[in-house]
Amino acid sequence: MFIQTEATPNPATLKFLPGKVVMQQGTADFRDAASAAETSPLAGKLFAIAGVEGVFFGYDFVTITKSDALDWQHLKPAVLGTIMEHFMAGQPVMAAASIGGNATDDGEFFDDEDETIVATIKELLETRVRPAVAQDGGDITFRGFKEGTVFLNMKGACAGCPSSTATLKHGIQNLLKHFIPEVREVEAV
Repeated sequence: MFIQTEATPNPATLKFLPGKVVMQQGTADFRDAASAAETSPLAGKLFAIAGVEGVFFGYDFVTITKSDALDWQHLKPAVLGTIMEHFMAGQPVMAAASIGGNATDDGEFFDDEDETIVATIKELLETRVRPAVAQDGGDITFRGFKEGTVFLNMKGACAGCPSSTATLKHGIQNLLKHFIPEVREVEAV
């Protein structure tokens, strides 16, 4: 099994491509070992590696965020070995009760009269934003819309990335404002 790695805009995050489907549907974002161990055998194993601070699963990739105290030269071989062993053993990525979920999503919020606006926001995010962000090892999901402000959840490589504010304010905000006049600003939650 050959696992490719790709750098992301976030220097603390590396994208691992195992050449297999990781999440059949949805994504999963883990920021602590306890929630990871309950929900995903693979995430639990990855958090057992000293220095791993975040694990994110996309359709065909695993994104790992490390602590600043360690460098990738020392951490990368352990992560590669863990991912390879897991897939070679044929073990599931997610626990049966968690499959298809989104490990950290809470409910959405918006007013009923904004339903058409929200549908347009979601369509733009799905077709124009999420594919580009997934290439960088992350994901951005809709959380809410209130009084002209779009609230988005940033995951994987996007969470804590130095350039995420610029992406959010200059890229996504400008895109949404261009197509949806009711949008005044975009904020991360």
